[in-house]
Amino acid sequence: MADFYPYLIASLPMLHFGMKPPFSFEQFLEVCCQLIPEKDYQLVRTLPQPEQYFEKGKKHQIIQKWIEFDVALRNELVRIRATKKHTEPAMYLRPDAYSGSSIAPAIMAASIHTSVLDAEKTLDETRWKALEELATGHYFDLAVLIIYAYKLLILQRWENIRSADRTILLEQALQH
Repeated sequence: MADFYPYLIASLPMLHFGMKPPFSFEQFLEVCCQLIPEKDYQLVRTLPQPEQYFEKGKKHQIIQKWIEFDVALRNELVRIRATKKHTEPAMYLRPDAYSGSSIAPAIMAASIHTSVLDAEKTLDETRWKALEELATGHYFDLAVLIIYAYKLLILQRWENIRSADRTILLEQALQH
């Protein structure tokens, strides 16, 4: 398969936090499948989610940096929640190697929201900004597609939240 990164990336619509996704993640993958090498397609198709962050294996540099950021963000969230519950956070923390700017202010901002949705939105905005920072210096390469894919997944998550049947969500929450 030919390597058409410039064509593909130039043809993708810009993504902005809070917008309705221009297409589904599956549709994005269909387009990628036709225009990028198979090994790159498989990488984008199987982006690690939080439960897979610590699986063995070499990861693309951008994916590794994303994991380091997201683990640090989640660890900071654990620390704040543990403080509120007067428990020791150590048993819930994951090893983290993040060396970027402090995440604590964003987590504090999220933790003061009384609405769980508003707090989650603040956290996802922080994630979005981190993805923007990771994109610096990348223009028409695999890193841009990886970042685009993670952003699309964030937008798709919020679209699922917006379109969810709130009655069913409430019933599910009350059952647990």
